[in-house]
Amino acid sequence: MLFSISNWSQETLTVAEKDSLALLEKKCKVDQTPMEKSAGLAPDFKSKYKANEFQYEVKLSDKSLWDRFKEWLAYWFKKIFGISDAKVSSNYVEITLKVLAGLIVIYVVYLIVKVILNKEGQWVFGKSTTKKIIHDDDIEKNLVHVDFEKLLKQTLKEDNHRLAIRYYYLWTLKKLSERNIIEWHVDKTNTDYLYEIQSKELKDNFQYLSYLYNYIWYGEFEMNDTTFNQAQKAFEKTLQSLR
Repeated sequence: MLFSISNWSQETLTVAEKDSLALLEKKCKVDQTPMEKSAGLAPDFKSKYKANEFQYEVKLSDKSLWDRFKEWLAYWFKKIFGISDAKVSSNYVEITLKVLAGLIVIYVVYLIVKVILNKEGQWVFGKSTTKKIIHDDDIEKNLVHVDFEKLLKQTLKEDNHRLAIRYYYLWTLKKLSERNIIEWHVDKTNTDYLYEIQSKELKDNFQYLSYLYNYIWYGEFEMNDTTFNQAQKAFEKTLQSLR
């Protein structure tokens, strides 16, 4: 009896399902249009997705050593001066670096101009209106350009007798060269000049002046006013004869 009841229940459910499906088909419209076959993906479809808006991977930019140095400075600016904004700190670094660069350029230009003035005695684009200043070590090399009268006035004012004798002797060589009595050269000795002088009187005077010069300048002979006046008169006498 139980078996018969079970079969009857299954047949009843099947009939009910069929009736429900038939009723649903009446209410719904079934689309019988055949589906078109998909054309598939285009071969170059990947090229459409290479633009920046389709790039989702974040790439870290390679920073140069200079950029890292500025960031390091900005960090210390921020730390030392208590700056809260990193952008403000970076701006201070940029301004500081520009100021330092400007100062370096000005200093380099100053050094170049200083070297030019000391070496040439004039500006690059104009002649100097002042006389060339020659240091003591270069006097013999620039004998023709030296104003010995001016040097002697300053030296005598300072009571530097030894240096005055040196200037007197070099002035005598300059005068002898200007008169074409000797051929002046920085490497020549006093004896070389002595052989070039033809006048007997002038040769004797020059020999005596050379003796005074060697004895006072190289011998470091300490002179008093009396001995200096005697040597000065001997030089002045020879220079007067060459004018």
